[in-house]
Amino acid sequence: MKIAKTAGAVVTSLGIVVGLSGLAGATSGTIGTTGPLSNNQFTSNNFNSALLNNNNNLGVNNLNNQNALSGSASSASNTIGGGAMTGAAQNQNSSNANVTVTNASGLVGGWWAGGAADNASINLTGPNSNNQVFYNNTNNLVRNNNNNIAVTNTNNQQALSGSANVSYNTNGGSAITGNATNSNNTSTSVNVAN
Repeated sequence: MKIAKTAGAVVTSLGIVVGLSGLAGATSGTIGTTGPLSNNQFTSNNFNSALLNNNNNLGVNNLNNQNALSGSASSASNTIGGGAMTGAAQNQNSSNANVTVTNASGLVGGWWAGGAADNASINLTGPNSNNQVFYNNTNNLVRNNNNNIAVTNTNNQQALSGSANVSYNTNGGSAITGNATNSNNTSTSVNVAN
């Protein structure tokens, strides 16, 4: 009986598997030219094991603090007083966060399927002989995906237009205060694929 093994078949990967090619090689065997009433077995045991740990820790923090103040305007104690006007106070903020995480998932399947095919042959055996070929291929995959994603958007805005005062005038103009405006735009997109 002739037995040939062309490549080792047990490979263990610990940690994050980034890329693997076909590691388990083909196993070939031949049972031939056996005597009568002989008992011949060929057994091949291949074990592939992979452990994938994907730890994704992502944090997005948008903090916006704005303060806009326009000064005060006064027209007072005039015979002919003009108007009092303050300018506009305005805040505007725009935040955009795009987070994408992709952990490759199809690499391990290609790892233990990428080797050459096993083959065996039985020929020229004696009468009443018992000849058997066994291929035991075991694939073990453990995948742990741990995704911790935190998104915090904080927007603190203050817009104050100043005071406009027209007083104690014989002929007083108008009092106009400016606009106080706050604007905030926040867009957050998170995509995780394990």
